[in-house]
Amino acid sequence: MRTLLVFIAFGFLLYTGFSLMLYLLQNRLVFLPHMPGRELETTPESLGFDYQDAWIDTDDGERLHGWFIPTDNDRARGTLLFFHGNAGNISHRMESVLIFNRLGLGVLIVDYRGYGQSSGKPGEEGTYLDARASWDYLVKERGVSPSDIVIFGRSLGGAVGGWLASQPDVKPAGVIIESCFSSGLDMGKQLYPVLPVRLITRIRYPVREYVTRIEVPVLVAHSRHDEIIPFGMGRTIFESALEPKSFLEMQGDHNAGFWISRETYVPALDEFFSRVLEKKH
Repeated sequence: MRTLLVFIAFGFLLYTGFSLMLYLLQNRLVFLPHMPGRELETTPESLGFDYQDAWIDTDDGERLHGWFIPTDNDRARGTLLFFHGNAGNISHRMESVLIFNRLGLGVLIVDYRGYGQSSGKPGEEGTYLDARASWDYLVKERGVSPSDIVIFGRSLGGAVGGWLASQPDVKPAGVIIESCFSSGLDMGKQLYPVLPVRLITRIRYPVREYVTRIEVPVLVAHSRHDEIIPFGMGRTIFESALEPKSFLEMQGDHNAGFWISRETYVPALDEFFSRVLEKKH
C-alpha cells in the first residue's frame, strides 16, 4: 500500500511539474525565432527582385524589420501583407514571395518582435501590436488603400492576420488563412490531451472567434496531410467564418504543402485575387 501511495505521489508531482513547466515556458515553446536562426540568409535580390527595407515602429516602442517587394506596374493587382509562421524569419519565405510576385502582388513581409532584425521579445500581445503597426505602415506611410490590400497569414501568421482583419477599423480586400490552428486552446488539447490545458494555456489566439468578425472575403487553405496542425482545425476555421468564404484543400506536409500543391494552389490564389481585387483588371 505504501509503495502504491509513493507511486501516486510521484505521478502527481510529475503531472503537476510538467504542467507548470508548460505554463511558464509557453512563449519559448511557441515562438521559435532561433529555429533555424535570426540571421537573414538571403534577400529578395537573390530572386532578382527590387526591394526596400521597411523599418516599422510599434506603439509600445519596438522596431520591426521587414521587406517591401513591389511588383511590375503593368501587372500590379494589389499589395499582400504577409505574416509568417512561428519559426525562422522573413528570409525563409522567398518561395512564397516569388509566387505572390508572379501573381501581380506587391508584398510587405515583416518579422515579429524578437525575430530576424526586429527588436524585442515575442509574445501573443506583441504580435497583435506588430500586426497593427504593419497595417498602419502600409496604409499611412506608403499610402496603400485598404481596398488594395490582402492580408495573408500562414500557420501562426494566420492567427495574427485573422486578429488584424477582425478589428473594426481594418477593412482589407480579402484575407487568406493558411495551415492555421483554430485556437491555442484547441492546439493544446491536441498536443497534451491528459493535461489541464484550459488552466495552463496562456497563448490563446482564438482564430475561430476572430473569423466570425471578419466582414470581407476569406480563403482558408489547409492540407489533409498536415502533420503539425490537424486538417480539421482548418475546417473549423472555415466553418466559423462568415460568407463570402472559400476553402482550398492542399496536399503535402505543414511547411511545404503550398509548394507541393502549387499546381492547384497558385490557380486558387489567382482566382481569389481576381475576385477581391477585381477593380484592378
